[in-house]
Amino acid sequence: MSEKPWAGRFNLPTDKFVEEFNASIYFDKRLYKFDIKGSIAHAVMLSRQGIIAESEARAIVAGLEQVLDEIEKGEFNFDIGDEDIHMAVEKRLTEIVGPVGGKLHTSRSRNDQVAVDVRMYIMYEAETVKAYLINLIRVLVDKAINHIGVVMPGFTHLQTGQPILFSHYLMAYFQMFKRDFQRINDLMIRANYCPLGAGALAGTTFPIDRNYTANTLGFYGPTENSIDSVSDRDFVIEFLSAASICMMHLSRFSEEIILFSNPDVNFITLTDDYCTGSSIMPQKKNPDIPELIRGKTGRVYGSLVTMLTIMKGLPLAYNKDMQEDKEPLFDAVDTLLASLKVFAPMIEKMNVNVDKMRQSAGKGYSTATDLADYLVRKGIPFREAHHIVGKTVAYAIDNNKNLEDLSVNEMQMFSKFIENDVYNYITLDASVNSRNSYGGTSAESVMTQVKLAKSFLDDNL
Repeated sequence: MSEKPWAGRFNLPTDKFVEEFNASIYFDKRLYKFDIKGSIAHAVMLSRQGIIAESEARAIVAGLEQVLDEIEKGEFNFDIGDEDIHMAVEKRLTEIVGPVGGKLHTSRSRNDQVAVDVRMYIMYEAETVKAYLINLIRVLVDKAINHIGVVMPGFTHLQTGQPILFSHYLMAYFQMFKRDFQRINDLMIRANYCPLGAGALAGTTFPIDRNYTANTLGFYGPTENSIDSVSDRDFVIEFLSAASICMMHLSRFSEEIILFSNPDVNFITLTDDYCTGSSIMPQKKNPDIPELIRGKTGRVYGSLVTMLTIMKGLPLAYNKDMQEDKEPLFDAVDTLLASLKVFAPMIEKMNVNVDKMRQSAGKGYSTATDLADYLVRKGIPFREAHHIVGKTVAYAIDNNKNLEDLSVNEMQMFSKFIENDVYNYITLDASVNSRNSYGGTSAESVMTQVKLAKSFLDDNL
């Protein structure tokens, strides 16, 4: 077993199980690219500042590039004895370049090293999340345009409320995913500061140039307080929060896809390549993909709660508890990206059952509010109109009729203000097209939403 870099203080070797329990190498090895990138920037900075010789920096950089090549070719041996990705890289670097490799760790600690690695990792994965979100948004906008005239029932309490355009429904989810995109952008602004050079917690006695390393690594600048630099995991929590909200939106959408694809509802049909069958019931076509996304949402929530719980009682500065930040973060990243990746093509390929949607929209007296608005236009206070229409609907239910099936004479039993022109207001198309207020469900209003959505896409592609 190789001696630890910190073994000088200790008289006994680490217990084997303690070593395994303490190690993070088997999950934090995915940070290798960022660890090596940060180390290269640090080595060059040390040379620029005259802390190490230029020739030493060149040797260290060449060695680090060889380590990177070995890892990417699958030739690198990840050993639990190395404890974490930082020590694994440094150990192999020293094997390649000799004792000069030990100079790399001058004026830094694993505390600021891991903080910069994880920040770079989050910035990288956040860009991937944004790309997937933009693709999903594009699918929603295209589908809205292609189904602009399709009428469906709008629900409150999962009961038929008012007729809406299916495109209007899709654009509601556009708004959610747009906010998800914006949240990712927002957290990237706060995460984009470099903790490298903060040391263990108090900074360093060496004349380092933190602005150089920050700029080289693509950050806005260095973090401003060395204690906060190594003890902060807000950027992880913010990412997990944004991921949880995004998964919640995917889960809500999935719940409706599951409901709408039920044969008894039959608003949409998922294509066979996004469904599975039953091992015993040959007729089944199960919406497993949206069900899995709905289930995986709880998994991402769990990652957020894990991080909040880890951090809630930690004294300043770094504590080993913070090693537990990576597994929930990595799992949440993988889960969110996989969910977004599979969701967009599923929605793009799903078939919309136009006639069934329209038929359902005509049920449940969905134009009752339009009849009330009609009476208001006749000068009746809305609360009185509401009562009149309620009585009218009760009569229609008792007589097994829809509102538009009632004769004027029947409706006049409840209000003498109802005239023949009432039918211009209580049909499905009239109801939808009359809701032309900004953000409403008329075709004109929805196309305004689509135009704004296209502008958002153009700005962020």
